[in-house]
Amino acid sequence: MTDKGQMVVVTGGTRGVGAGIARRFLTAGARVVVCARRPPAAPVEVPGNAAEFRPLDVRDAEAATEFFGAVAADHGGIDVLVNNAGGTPFGLLAETPAARQTKIVQLNLLAPLYTSLAAYEVMRRQETGGVIVMIGSVSGTRPSPGSGAYGAAKAGLENLARTMAVEWAPEVRVNTVVLGLTRTESSHLHYGDEDGIAAVGRTVPLGRLAEPADVGDACVFLASDAARYVSGSSLHLHGGGERPAFLDAASVNH
Repeated sequence: MTDKGQMVVVTGGTRGVGAGIARRFLTAGARVVVCARRPPAAPVEVPGNAAEFRPLDVRDAEAATEFFGAVAADHGGIDVLVNNAGGTPFGLLAETPAARQTKIVQLNLLAPLYTSLAAYEVMRRQETGGVIVMIGSVSGTRPSPGSGAYGAAKAGLENLARTMAVEWAPEVRVNTVVLGLTRTESSHLHYGDEDGIAAVGRTVPLGRLAEPADVGDACVFLASDAARYVSGSSLHLHGGGERPAFLDAASVNH
């Protein structure tokens, strides 16, 4: 488990997967700062422990540098950064303006680069170093119709994490959690009502969508001493992946 008292920053940690990640670290006894452009609708907390919110536009490199410097000064350092902020609306490539594509890449690739660089400047000076966890996506490992720029950015993010793991070793470990289908408060926008969400879940070998807590547990593991020799790795959190379409199309029963 994460050492009690570790200082953890979760970007985009005010809702959805990010809030789930923050809560698992809080449960493990960590001190957690969550950041986003706007404050959470409700406190991100668990019994006996609550996250601190600080505003940050992760796409602003200068602001990121100031943010991590301030957090380190106020809390005595930063042990873990989880780069969770990201996402994309649905849009076919030929129907999405170039300006929108640029913003998607900025949020999902350049922003994690900016925050990681800022966190590294703090972590490399610490006796205990630090850990960075990227939140990737299966969209970066396969064709991603409707979210092409997002998938390309996530593919780049995974490669970036591997390079950081080499350049920044041994002071800082860097890994990626590659997410599959995950249930959040906005799942209905993608999958419909509860019946639709359940139907999508049945396409996953383990029979359900991931929960934010599942993602949080993976991040807590990667940040812990149990993963002390894990760096430059990608942990696929997709419930077994996607059932190949040819199995359902074939006439032979499987």
